[in-house]
Amino acid sequence: MSGPDPSPGVPSPGVVEARAALTAIGSLPDAEIDIASAALQLARIDAPELDWRAGTQHLTALAREAVQAAAADPEADGGDAARRRAVLAEVIHGRFGYGGDGENYDDLANANLLRAMERRRGLPVTLGILWLHAAEAAGWEAHGVDFPGHFLLALAGRGKVVVDVFSNGEAMDARALRALLKRFAGDQAELGPSTLAPMDKRAVLLRLQNNIKVRRLRDGDLDGAVACTEDMLRLAPDAAPLWREAGLMHQRLDHIAAAISALETFLRLAPEGIQAMRVRGLLEELRQRLN
Repeated sequence: MSGPDPSPGVPSPGVVEARAALTAIGSLPDAEIDIASAALQLARIDAPELDWRAGTQHLTALAREAVQAAAADPEADGGDAARRRAVLAEVIHGRFGYGGDGENYDDLANANLLRAMERRRGLPVTLGILWLHAAEAAGWEAHGVDFPGHFLLALAGRGKVVVDVFSNGEAMDARALRALLKRFAGDQAELGPSTLAPMDKRAVLLRLQNNIKVRRLRDGDLDGAVACTEDMLRLAPDAAPLWREAGLMHQRLDHIAAAISALETFLRLAPEGIQAMRVRGLLEELRQRLN
């Protein structure tokens, strides 16, 4: 992947180092990914001027607080999912002061973990990564929830609780989930297994970066969007739809060789179907342009 850096000029050594780290993370099994550290590398690329080592220290402090709080609550540490929610909410939103940024929701800073640490504000998925980091430190089972339009988190133990991390760790019962679903998916939408589907760590990180990609596309920053997509591919090199997206963006930028390379990779990963047929036709056109 050789897409342009979001910043003009040659990428800084820190950005090069962060991208190398993402490539290494992309080769790991999902269970071995340190989700907060991976998000920190993504943040380094987006904001190379910030002190990412201070971010690492902050994550360590957050994990330490979570471990101590877990040990101090026998019910939570014994498996009570509701108490686990309360403990983590107190640590993340109480002691550390994190909250959802409802006033400037679309600000790109909300999808950058380092900037979220500075501002103590972020998107649901950014805050969710902090929750997942703290839960893992405490030794508690947690995973992202691929809820339509709004990232949620689930904690397990004795029972299971769904958490709205954007609303200071509020517990979501069926009624609240149904209301939230209708808000984002329309009045006809109903809860089902797909609306509460668990997300693995890699999927959570891709959802985080998708927020940046979408906002850059909305703002007309195609160079930044393709760079973001290629960073996503470092984390998920087998994500065929992302290779197609990267190829189409490169085509729009008139990066013909890069477009061909990305679309060929898409076809290797997804050789069948309507999209593959369309990509083959596009590849013929692009190759003719190179001749």
